[in-house]
Amino acid sequence: MEFITQRHIPRRTFLRGVGATVALPFLDAMVPAGRMWSGRAAAADPTRLIAIEMVHGAAGCNEWGATQNLWAPAEVGREFDLSPSALSPLEPFRDHLTIVSNTDARMAEAFEAPEIGGDHFRSSAVFLTQSHPKQTRGSDLYVGTSLDQIYAQRFGQETAIPSMQLCIEPVDQSGGCAYGYACAYTDSISWASPSEPLPMIRDPRVAFEMLFGAGGTPEERAARRRTNRSILDWITEEIAHLERDLGPNDRDRLGRYLENVRELERRIQGIEGRNSSGEPRELPDAPAGVPDSFEEHMKLMFDLQALAFAADVTRIFSFKIGRDASGRVYPASGTDRPFHGASHHGGREEAILEFAKINKYHVSLLPYLLEQLEEIEEGDGHLLDKTMVIYGSPMADGNLHNHRRCPLVLLGGANGWNEGNLHLEAPAGTPMSNVMLALLHGLGVDDLESFGDSTGEFSLRAPSAPSSFSG
Repeated sequence: MEFITQRHIPRRTFLRGVGATVALPFLDAMVPAGRMWSGRAAAADPTRLIAIEMVHGAAGCNEWGATQNLWAPAEVGREFDLSPSALSPLEPFRDHLTIVSNTDARMAEAFEAPEIGGDHFRSSAVFLTQSHPKQTRGSDLYVGTSLDQIYAQRFGQETAIPSMQLCIEPVDQSGGCAYGYACAYTDSISWASPSEPLPMIRDPRVAFEMLFGAGGTPEERAARRRTNRSILDWITEEIAHLERDLGPNDRDRLGRYLENVRELERRIQGIEGRNSSGEPRELPDAPAGVPDSFEEHMKLMFDLQALAFAADVTRIFSFKIGRDASGRVYPASGTDRPFHGASHHGGREEAILEFAKINKYHVSLLPYLLEQLEEIEEGDGHLLDKTMVIYGSPMADGNLHNHRRCPLVLLGGANGWNEGNLHLEAPAGTPMSNVMLALLHGLGVDDLESFGDSTGEFSLRAPSAPSSFSG
């Protein structure tokens, strides 16, 4: 291990064994001798990015639901009350929360008569591209390059994996779905180019192997997995060699990181064992590595993202947590209504409140991710301060299939760029793409003049004078 004898350990250091390659977290030993990790150096690091799409909109985007503040709070500015809204689980993180209300994803609307009714089958493609999908069932797809991929092309090329795409629901259909749209539009939110959707990974085992199990031949990796041993068992000598040259703080940090990797692998192995036992499954068609529990699946994916950021294996994730027209039931939400059916509440107040329970349940899982990021130290801060999380939907009122006044929130410090503790209301008719353009500029892609159907940049800074609105 030649790097041990150098003055400092390179940031991109990997411990390698048979069929295993594990990147290291940030250590003090990675700071060149004679230099100190400063706030300026930390801020110079590219911000980590996670873009999460929820489908079917939100109960608070219905006309009546807005009057009850079922999604966004009533107050604009900093003195807002989250308690009535689906965002209330984010109260502990309000200093890292910016709510943007009243923006439209009009590129998801029908432009021509044959497109009417196809909102579910083009919406996901619009979320991060803010472009209108070409109606086709064939391979001549066309929409736009997505925000995450624009960012990856600029700031993701230095990492082992420029970006990763994850999902919870099955997105492995091919050909046409419905209303004349290819399933590719529904199955991915990440587009490397207007005609190139990126496949999304549903199985935590597949994501884990990409992040921590690469190396060797496929046969070697398969043989390692058959032993049911941890990938860390294959690099114990490398770990011991490294630890001898680290200070106590670095040894402790490395130990916590490796234990987190080991624990994550144990959980995946346990799920695979349980799902391969022959016992009946709630998701019988899902891969063995996919938990039947939505919450367990979400937390596994969040842990994978946090550990990948810790090791700087990748800086960019897109994460699709639902699939349009999904009939999944979320018992932990407090309602037994299927997701898609619940979104078609018919404008009935009782049914709208039931759909709001699902929205709140989904949001309630986000603090788990934020906690994981907050616990990971890097330099003189933690990863939550260095990450931007986008959470929103290209649909507003799922009952009407409309795309006006869509739900959108930002989380994380983004290296000081996201002010937090802020609720902004956009003027009526503001494209969501104006917010996306501002995000790209704030993340460092400052030479981009437009994005999707943007008409300008929407300021994500607190206004000089407070204002309020009802809804």
